[in-house]
Amino acid sequence: MCMYSSENGLPNDWHMVHLGSRAVGGAGLIIAEATAVAPNGRISPNDAGIWNDQQAEAWAPIVAFIKDQGAVPAVQLAHAGRKAGTAPPWTGNNYLPELGWDIVGPSDLAFTGLGQPRQLTVDEIKQVVEDFKSAAIRALEAGFQAIEIHGAHGYLLNSFMSPASNVRTDEYGGSFENRTRILREVIEAIRSVWPESLPLFLRISASDWTEDGWQISDSVRLASLVKDLGVDLMDCSSGGNVPGARIEVKPGYQVPFAEAVRQAGIATAAVGLITEPQQAHQIIEEGKADMVLLARESLRDPYWPRRAAAVLQSDIQVPNQYQRSW
Repeated sequence: MCMYSSENGLPNDWHMVHLGSRAVGGAGLIIAEATAVAPNGRISPNDAGIWNDQQAEAWAPIVAFIKDQGAVPAVQLAHAGRKAGTAPPWTGNNYLPELGWDIVGPSDLAFTGLGQPRQLTVDEIKQVVEDFKSAAIRALEAGFQAIEIHGAHGYLLNSFMSPASNVRTDEYGGSFENRTRILREVIEAIRSVWPESLPLFLRISASDWTEDGWQISDSVRLASLVKDLGVDLMDCSSGGNVPGARIEVKPGYQVPFAEAVRQAGIATAAVGLITEPQQAHQIIEEGKADMVLLARESLRDPYWPRRAAAVLQSDIQVPNQYQRSW
């Protein structure tokens, strides 16, 4: 969950307390917010980044604290693409042309209400791939133990994958193979510098929820490709790429996506309106996903894992400082 609380991409005391609270709260894995691989890859000017060494150094103590609490620190590497350059949500989410950012995308199709992107050249696409690679190197230096590639919600990689937002006619557009090319190149670039012993996740929008967009069948097809390239788990969200898509939101509404992609032989994570311990437990017990990831529920309750452990009568590590209350 983006915090929109950085300056020049630097994480700060807010991030230490925010992420540290979830570590103390008993989370097994903590994925830091969408962290930009380039300045114009931020959703807002207040997004966290990891495109320079100063940012990596700022992440290091936060990562170390997460580890000290027994959690695995991960970072979500992201490029906002045509959805870049907006205000934080509490000030309206509106596009900020005064930033003067270079808004880019696979094509010159704007997301409704946001900036007009220009189509990336092939050379610039190669640079984006290098930006992800450099960010992975810095993530390793900062001490992160897992990376999640953000390929969902209409951001750059997702917008390349979907025919609803990619109308290119070169090697990065048209066919499924071409539209997924940049993602495959990013995965290969990251895996060339990211240790085989450390996991690599991929977050996807499993469906655009429109007939002319990306479909769950595309996600299943993608799963077998990225598994062979070194992706260990696919985090199955949906939507965010087509304005006005009709999404049937209800508890666990995205779990079927994780279940379907899992049939391709890759581990999956289920997300979306999963709020109760028994609900999460049942998803795992029934083999619908290999992991449950919490976002908004974790914002509401940083100690959710401890509450879940009590409900499910499971043991959970307690910090020494808190043991006298257990």
